[in-house]
Amino acid sequence: MKSAVETLNPTRVRLTVEVPFEELKDSLDAAYKKINQQVTVKGFRKGKVPARVIDQRFGRGAVLEEAVNDALPKFYTDAVNEAELNPLGQPEVDITELKDGETLNFTAEVDIRPSIEIPDYSGIEVEVDAVEVTEEDVDKAVEELRERFASTAPVERAAEDGDVVTIDLEAKVEGEVLEDGVADGVSYTIGSGELLDGIDDAVKGVEAGGEATFTSELKGGSAAGKEAEVTVKVTQVAKRELPELDDEFAQLASEFDTIEELRADSRKRLENTKQYDQATQAQERVLEKLLELVEVPVPDKLLEDEVNTRKHNLEHHQLGQMGLDLEKYLEIQGKTAEEFDAETKEAAVKGIKTQFVLDELVKQEKLNVSQEELTEHLMRRAASSGMSPDQFAQAVVEGGQVPLLVGEVARGKALAVVVEKAAVKDTNGEVVDLDDEDEETEAAEAEAAEEKTEG
Repeated sequence: MKSAVETLNPTRVRLTVEVPFEELKDSLDAAYKKINQQVTVKGFRKGKVPARVIDQRFGRGAVLEEAVNDALPKFYTDAVNEAELNPLGQPEVDITELKDGETLNFTAEVDIRPSIEIPDYSGIEVEVDAVEVTEEDVDKAVEELRERFASTAPVERAAEDGDVVTIDLEAKVEGEVLEDGVADGVSYTIGSGELLDGIDDAVKGVEAGGEATFTSELKGGSAAGKEAEVTVKVTQVAKRELPELDDEFAQLASEFDTIEELRADSRKRLENTKQYDQATQAQERVLEKLLELVEVPVPDKLLEDEVNTRKHNLEHHQLGQMGLDLEKYLEIQGKTAEEFDAETKEAAVKGIKTQFVLDELVKQEKLNVSQEELTEHLMRRAASSGMSPDQFAQAVVEGGQVPLLVGEVARGKALAVVVEKAAVKDTNGEVVDLDDEDEETEAAEAEAAEEKTEG
């Protein structure tokens, strides 16, 4: 076999391959054997039909077609390896010549990973938000904890903002009660925005035993997206009562004995969260600076596939779970279809460039992924997916996704190398030393690289 490579552009090549006919022998034998098992010829036992009879009865062309289809993947792979190419996606193959007993010639056009030159990145400078926790921040955190321990007590008055009402609901569309549009004994906090649009105004001012009717667009169910006439009956009005902010509350809501200790712990937790956010922000901004330094051509077909994948995942997974379609989503976001397409394309380009650049850094820095690092990453991914580590690991193995996870960890390590050499200061002008952060901050490096790749 002989092969040659023609560069069509920085991300696409054409392979021209010439195969001597004798190299098709194994595939021809396999073709005759396969056809033998599929046909019946009078006078011959099944599977024992001679090759000359198959040629006469079914045509030599059918045999050649079967043999070529069997052999092409191997010859294509050999040509790719010989040229040391990194193909992306499936090739477009064209058989240019097939002479029985003489030769097989074909071409294969395929996108390839572009050659990337990583410049000196040691001079990258970025600014991140300072880690500052105010008394107001602590007050808010303690108040949110206080809200979680609120109790309710029935009251004999009309419902007000913040009250918890027990209600029965009935939804009608075009005068017909929906099968899935009836619910009794629903507990709802007025002002929470957790149910239908318009329900807050409808129930405010209504006492237990009263009812109100309003119109709202249904968010889910069999009539999602349709206007419905909703009747709401209030069966109970209850006032939320918050516990006093004292040592007794601290003992109830935490492992601490005093409210001062509880506030100190809340401050520490807020500082840790802001440090994590600061580290994540540093990863993202360093990555953005790095991408600005590198010229990265993006294959057209790869970009098209990535855009389509992102749209499919949004429409059929994320929006589907929320009971929305793309049109409604764009309306909520206040975007046109053209703006959405432009943003999706921009995110896809950035994701592809990020993967190319960080993968090149993995090679350049000779980075490896240990079993321990892979396990830690798998545990984090399992937690974010809502699956147990064992379930997630099984799904990864069965789906052949282990190399993808290894790639995510390696890219995270590559980004960490760049961040380590970057000058990071906060908005107060203070140098931020990310090496002093805890394990959660280290995880941010892998997550930042993964998120930018995914977009």
